[in-house]
Amino acid sequence: MPVYIYSITGKQHPLRLDGLGGVGEPPAPLRTVTDGPLCAVVSDAPDDLRPKRRDIGAHQAVQVRLMADGTVLPLRFGLTAADDEAVRLALEERAEEYMDRLQALEGCVEYNLKVSQDEEALLRQILQESSTARELNNVVRSSTASRDASLALGELVAQEVQARQAALGSGVLEALRPFARDHQSSQPTGSDFLNVSFLVTHDQDELFLTTELSVANQMGEDFEFRLNGPLPPYSFV
Repeated sequence: MPVYIYSITGKQHPLRLDGLGGVGEPPAPLRTVTDGPLCAVVSDAPDDLRPKRRDIGAHQAVQVRLMADGTVLPLRFGLTAADDEAVRLALEERAEEYMDRLQALEGCVEYNLKVSQDEEALLRQILQESSTARELNNVVRSSTASRDASLALGELVAQEVQARQAALGSGVLEALRPFARDHQSSQPTGSDFLNVSFLVTHDQDELFLTTELSVANQMGEDFEFRLNGPLPPYSFV
């Protein structure tokens, strides 16, 4: 029967799974598959597995419980294998890789930071600081404006936005990177110009959070910092 895989841990992990249920309706009982120094937390996989709220919550609850007691490789929602033997073989064949990742993640959590900037404030800043943008803007607003002037202004503003936000993102990253063991940048979406995950050790946690708050305050009200965490270190598995 197909099995759903939640996490991989070292065999020495306490694996306190009492009171937790797995994915599916009714919740599938959790169990473990062990090979050598590694252990996988699994359950039977439901036939109609989809990213429903209850199942995502059950997946996350397993990660949080395991993280409270030791290091864990949290696997992404939806990972399945043919059966318990397939899971055991994966633990055997990739033992060195999994052990290396467990060592790299020991004592760590993930924080994800997204940053956006008020678009109107950014446009005002560009017009204040760029004489070329001001001149083009005045032409566009005049009754004799041509389509070429509008296109030129749009291109200039887009270039300015990209350059300024790239510099701002680099500055935020440089300020926080000293307090993280590792980081992974992702493509920002929507109005965000920064989307980065940090792997932070417990002994650097307070310094990381204090620095993030300080940077947000320094950049001011035109910026929105959205910090999510501590999280299972999905981005670093």
